[in-house]
Amino acid sequence: MTDLILGISAFYHDSAAALVADGVPVAAAQEERFTRRRHDPSFPAHAVRFCLREAGAGLGDVSAVAYYEDPVQKFRRVMATFVGTAPYGYPVFRDRLPEWSTWRLRAARTVRERLAALDTGPVPDVECQEHHASHAASAFLPSPYASAAVLSVDGVGDWATTTIWHGRGTDLSKRAEIRFPHSLGLLYSAFTYFCGFKVDSGEYKLMGLAPYGTPRYADVIRNELIDIKPDGSFRLNLRNFAYLHGRTMTGRGFEKLFGGERRLPEQPLTRREFDLAASVQEVVEQVLLRLARTSRDLTGERNLCLAGGVALNCVANGKISRAGTFDSMWVQPAAGDAGGALGAALSAAARRGAPRAHPGSGADAMSGALLGPAFDDEEIGAYLDRHAIPYSRPGRDALVKEVAAALADGKVVGWFQGRMEFGPRALGSRSILGDPRDPDMQSTMNLKIKFRESFRPFAPAVLASDAGDYFDLRQDSPYMLLVAGIAPEQRVAAPGAAEVSGLDLLRVPRSTLPAVTHVDSSARVQTVDEDSQPLFHDLLTAFRRQTGCPVLINTSFNVRGEPIVHTPREAYACFMRTGIDLLALGGHLLRKDGQPAWRETADWREEIPLD
Repeated sequence: MTDLILGISAFYHDSAAALVADGVPVAAAQEERFTRRRHDPSFPAHAVRFCLREAGAGLGDVSAVAYYEDPVQKFRRVMATFVGTAPYGYPVFRDRLPEWSTWRLRAARTVRERLAALDTGPVPDVECQEHHASHAASAFLPSPYASAAVLSVDGVGDWATTTIWHGRGTDLSKRAEIRFPHSLGLLYSAFTYFCGFKVDSGEYKLMGLAPYGTPRYADVIRNELIDIKPDGSFRLNLRNFAYLHGRTMTGRGFEKLFGGERRLPEQPLTRREFDLAASVQEVVEQVLLRLARTSRDLTGERNLCLAGGVALNCVANGKISRAGTFDSMWVQPAAGDAGGALGAALSAAARRGAPRAHPGSGADAMSGALLGPAFDDEEIGAYLDRHAIPYSRPGRDALVKEVAAALADGKVVGWFQGRMEFGPRALGSRSILGDPRDPDMQSTMNLKIKFRESFRPFAPAVLASDAGDYFDLRQDSPYMLLVAGIAPEQRVAAPGAAEVSGLDLLRVPRSTLPAVTHVDSSARVQTVDEDSQPLFHDLLTAFRRQTGCPVLINTSFNVRGEPIVHTPREAYACFMRTGIDLLALGGHLLRKDGQPAWRETADWREEIPLD
């Protein structure tokens, strides 16, 4: 009989559910994809229903429910923080005490009650485990390694903010930890906030902004904000932060150090923001490189697994990969709190004796992160016919050829295929695609399709067999979580680059792939193999056959502030609201010039909050 374990993360941000069968992930999804509320923190009722439906199961078929953190430890940390900062944190304490004294402290019972309300069978026991143990399990247990060092770095969970583990077989043993309030994730989030972006959402914008600046504040950060030891351990100078008081991340201390008030959201970016981003990125990379070396020293392992929200910093990941401390590294594609649901479930399965899928085989157990819902051609066709939406059915091979030809002709394509990705990256199932050779494509896609800031880079998807010809990668990067330099033979002279700065750097071509080459001649690479993404692999192959180039722009199928599309209806709406030219919806091909006029009663951009 199959042993099913349901994992849940909820009530902070990026709520998710995951289902593990005999130690193997079979379904996982973030709640935001169903509710259309980005980073939705609510109980993942829709995601739970999906996971159970995918397995053809009810709650009565589930052996246990695993919750991704320990609410008692978290409550102690929250209360200790309030006591330690009294009386400054009293307003937040007053506002939060009612929820902590009721449902938050009794999270296991709260989860049971929410599951019971789904009416899908009797609710099994709910187990709670340490937040960083969930992250560590999500990184190691589905990894391709029989043993590895495991590094988990985030803002904060229960008490820990940084942990090092040794993974062997199905066992994870903790080797070191750093505790709240000293947090690398919160340091980075403080600069995210100070530069005018949303905390727990805009950190990737700060990372993308960093190459436009110079790290002229790095020494100030090291001297005034963080004391970094040779082994990567650190302490923050808490007098210069405000997050302990609970309302904001930074205050007057930051303003004095960095020359004035924080940038407000949507205000113009200045050199200060560019340089702040470059500076904190340099410091974070320094800490992570030292922590990686310490992970190696404490475990003696040659492979590294990463998780926690900071593991989504793909620039730092690329630096760790190139440092040579480890032979290989693997990053959980849902490295943030959503992945905690999967880690909790995998950990619970391991405690029950479930073996790992195939450790040491060279392949991970994530199924390419394609663990979300799928819609077959019958469902898609029924939706299109019901709404009298024009389409063609060219057949698989013809569809790939037509899409490749359209991309080669400068068209932008919405690509909705198979199971939805688990994690923040679109990997060729819910993607918007374009030609990376077109120097105007980055601005076109940012401003006319994604409706987002012009500085934000796009990622290249490349055939794994050809990746070394275009990018300086030491290993495959199937989950778009490693940044690598453009290969020397693809770089071009950049005349006049020294005379421009800031966002003007966008206009300077640096490679044969200008639309995916960042201003520091790097790219966030996704390598695509035939086993994990056969149709996307075929499309890249067809594009290479037509153009000689095995690379496509791959960005998530959504507009700014919106979660990645989940259903055919959402994909069609995004297609019609934006400058996307073609939509490949399963086996159906839709052309914008063949569609009826698109009408809405309200301005959709007012309904989607900015990220």
